[in-house]
Amino acid sequence: MRHHLISVISVIAAILLGSLAKPFSPRWHDMRIKHSWNAVPENWESLGNPLSGTTIDLYVALKAHRENALINTLHQVSDPNHPRYGKYLSDEQVAELVSPPPRTLEFVNSWLEYHGVPSSSVSMTHGGTTLTLSGVSIMQANALLGASYQLYRHVETNETVVRTVGYALPAALHRLVQTVVPTTCFSTPHTQWQSPRKRSGGATAGLKKPVSGEPVTVLSSRDDDDDDDDDTTPSFLRSLYKMTEYTPAAADRNALGIVGILNEYPSPEDLAIFLSDYRTDATAATFTVVQVNGGGYDPTNPADESNLDTQYTVAMTYPTPVIFYSVGRGPAGTTDWFVSWLRYILREDNIPQTISISYIMDERVIPQEYATYVCSQFGMLGALGVSVLIATGDDGVGKGDCVTNDGSVRFYTYFPATCPYVTAVGGTTGSEPEFAATVSGGGFSNIFKRPDYQEQAVTTFLQHLGNQYQGNYNATSRGIPDISAQALGYPVFIKGVEYLGRGTSASTPIVASVISLLNDYLISQGKVTLGFLNPWLYGPGKSGLTDITYGSNPGCNTDGFSAIEGWDPVTGFGTPDLQRMLSVLPDLTPQNVAVRAN
Repeated sequence: MRHHLISVISVIAAILLGSLAKPFSPRWHDMRIKHSWNAVPENWESLGNPLSGTTIDLYVALKAHRENALINTLHQVSDPNHPRYGKYLSDEQVAELVSPPPRTLEFVNSWLEYHGVPSSSVSMTHGGTTLTLSGVSIMQANALLGASYQLYRHVETNETVVRTVGYALPAALHRLVQTVVPTTCFSTPHTQWQSPRKRSGGATAGLKKPVSGEPVTVLSSRDDDDDDDDDTTPSFLRSLYKMTEYTPAAADRNALGIVGILNEYPSPEDLAIFLSDYRTDATAATFTVVQVNGGGYDPTNPADESNLDTQYTVAMTYPTPVIFYSVGRGPAGTTDWFVSWLRYILREDNIPQTISISYIMDERVIPQEYATYVCSQFGMLGALGVSVLIATGDDGVGKGDCVTNDGSVRFYTYFPATCPYVTAVGGTTGSEPEFAATVSGGGFSNIFKRPDYQEQAVTTFLQHLGNQYQGNYNATSRGIPDISAQALGYPVFIKGVEYLGRGTSASTPIVASVISLLNDYLISQGKVTLGFLNPWLYGPGKSGLTDITYGSNPGCNTDGFSAIEGWDPVTGFGTPDLQRMLSVLPDLTPQNVAVRAN
């Protein structure tokens, strides 16, 4: 911490010396720390200053003028018991709720002008809540933020990013600015897709049905540690989740979006091979690629996650259009993946009704202000009527021993699944019955408080849990997952070779496919779509799910939580049954609902 403060003080001193040629303004030099780490986050090392000429795009997130109004409205339009249910907002209505007052913009612009940031490089996005400063030099970024940007490398993944271990803002801006990105968020998104292996075939062993509430021992190829997973094919999934009898009827008005990052791309050639094996009536189907923030697209170098996401969503929802967003991050990680995608999608007129995201970030190394800001942007999508589903990760209640600095064991979860305004997807395995996959990420957020819609369900689980693991988790916070699907044994083609993979990053596009079909049905009936799912799922929607009551999600050298009747932090409320979910769909009609144009 001492070295960090010295660094910040040195930068501020340089600012003072460098500004002698212009009128001195005490207001802009009264710098106060906005966020800092005591040390460089674990597994990251500094490579020194970025290359000369490196620039970054800074996102200055302003505190929303009426953010509580947005969240209140989100809950109203998402709650089947509220008169405003389904009356989603327009872009203009969202902007009206969140845009800061003109005085705030004038004040922030004065700060930028003082530091010589040209107005031509400043743009406003996200309903007026975010200022984008394009092409900011490292020297200028350091001056603006009292920071010391350096190039950092992750020692395990070799990924490089431009970040700072701390930054400051003028005291007068603290009440106006929520966060600045990228700064101190070192936890870059990653998928926990388990390394795929070539398919080898083999007989399927029987399943040993576990005892309810006890850790699972699975004597079959679906066991998490076995090398011969049963094939979780589209036909198996469509049968298991009662999807075979439904034919999409609104493909011209419905779409499913897949968010792809880490320079991972899907291959249309691999998709064609996959469909010829597993969905022969859809062999001509494909997907659309949208490149965001300089995101690339090289179909000759496909990745496992992007291939699985596209192969399964196309096969499960055909002929529904599937859109793959290839999101760039700038040279040497100079921008933020999630913020870049949200910045793009919230400016679009035609947003897919359902979004699947299989990438996660460790909550332990995410600044709370950053997480709150990104979560609020997902809330905007919900207010617009978009359903967002995100994987919970594959580490159970946590990876490793989970020992904190004070010697205690603390379970942890992954963001953005912990955001209360998205639907978190866990993992299952087996059939007749399904039970929790031991990889299923689940637990309680250390950032977000528990939302009202899950208060009753989580309280019931905690009463059942009693004193077990007391002190190892946050008993007053958001619990995940909300829903689950199969997580093991997924065949996927990569460069023409068939592999098997696993993870909640596979479960998520499956649940997204089910939700997309529900939205298809609603559209075909002249109704609006489901939007933010959770208030419905924790209400009448849960009767459309198959409750999972066996298994657990071990981690942190513990047995983890156990699946029980009702909601649990292993599988949520269970797995989807399309036919039952269709039967409990809410009564959404254009006669009493303002339909958002698509």
